[in-house]
Amino acid sequence: MDLRSLSVHEAHFGRLPVVDGPRIGKPGSLVHELEKSGLRGRGGGWFPTARKVHAVVESAAARRAWSAGRKPVVIANAMEGEPASSKDAILLRHNPHLVLDGVTALAATLGAEKAYIAIHRGSPIIDVVTRALADRNDPVTIELVTPPARYVSSEESALSHWIGDGVGTPVFGKRPFERGVNDRPTAVQNAETMAHIGLIARFGGEWFASVGEPTAPGTCLVSVSGVVNSPGVIEVAVGTPVSEIINRCNGFSGESSGFLTGGYGGAWVSQDSLMAAHWSPDSVAAAGGVIGAGILWALDARTCPLHEVARVAHWMAGESAGQCGPCRFGLPSLADDLDVIAGKHAQMSDVHRLNARLPLVQMRGGCKHPDGTARFIGTAMHVFQAEVAHHLRGHCCATTSGTALPIAGMRPSPVGFPGKDFK
Repeated sequence: MDLRSLSVHEAHFGRLPVVDGPRIGKPGSLVHELEKSGLRGRGGGWFPTARKVHAVVESAAARRAWSAGRKPVVIANAMEGEPASSKDAILLRHNPHLVLDGVTALAATLGAEKAYIAIHRGSPIIDVVTRALADRNDPVTIELVTPPARYVSSEESALSHWIGDGVGTPVFGKRPFERGVNDRPTAVQNAETMAHIGLIARFGGEWFASVGEPTAPGTCLVSVSGVVNSPGVIEVAVGTPVSEIINRCNGFSGESSGFLTGGYGGAWVSQDSLMAAHWSPDSVAAAGGVIGAGILWALDARTCPLHEVARVAHWMAGESAGQCGPCRFGLPSLADDLDVIAGKHAQMSDVHRLNARLPLVQMRGGCKHPDGTARFIGTAMHVFQAEVAHHLRGHCCATTSGTALPIAGMRPSPVGFPGKDFK
């Protein structure tokens, strides 16, 4: 079944029903189905979707932004800045119309006259989405935009900034639902979230909430990689045991030293802790991790985890916008500390220095990039503390010289002020 065809898509799912628009400062009736569904965003934060919809409409009403050229804006975020994630690309490659249905339905219930789908520049799925858009005749104009392939450019305020002003950097203190694209109330939702909205518009909130957990209903996509026999993207009900997810990937292909959850802005968790957990925000958090962008990576025990963490830390430092001290100076310093610890001449004072610096970058940045990177590093130091002790004695556990975690080109750090890479 080729769901890239609009006719096949509509034969399988049915046509998208007409969605009514906002009235007297309240969103259309779809928001009631979103409330019943309990849908939470699948882009990383897992924020309740209905609350975001209400916030956009209330902001528009407060500013009387219903005249032409001032109505709300909708953005489908398919940037997928996390290198270990492939769920949104897979979804759009195989079923672009379901995502576009969600964009259309959300735009209607918000009264938006303009919508965008953002895919990072150079992505192979641009052609798929371009063809899908050409097949459609939606009541709202949906424009495909291609911001730069920078990690922070996928952040929602950065997307709004780029679409409005041409610079893909996060904007401190401006929440998109209040002032996004050209200062208009803007709803930014992840591509997977949009697909769920497209289904809820057809089948209702109760249908969606019939699977999953009470606090996080529905299904979610998980990008599973590392030492598993069948890596890839799978769809599971929220709350599925992590052990079952691994079994669906035909088990481990080798020994794992730990799990990365949520991506490079996520957290490391020991294998024992995560294998006893369920794939839900609460259960994974209790184990010490985060679902984030739906990433589950089983690290190959043959590689040195400290070298891997140091390598990614340098990449994250180079991916920052360079707009604040924690990103320009803090992240490169943390990466340099990790280089020392990952070597064979580290001392306990090096570990103490890293641990003292970590809190200095948290909650002080212009966006959450330094916080996520600090969590990635801090949880690694905890989960791999035995390997840290090994390195302090001048040894390393690695039995292979290869690398495991993917990165898309290393940029220098510290980052200067944003230049052409963000335009």
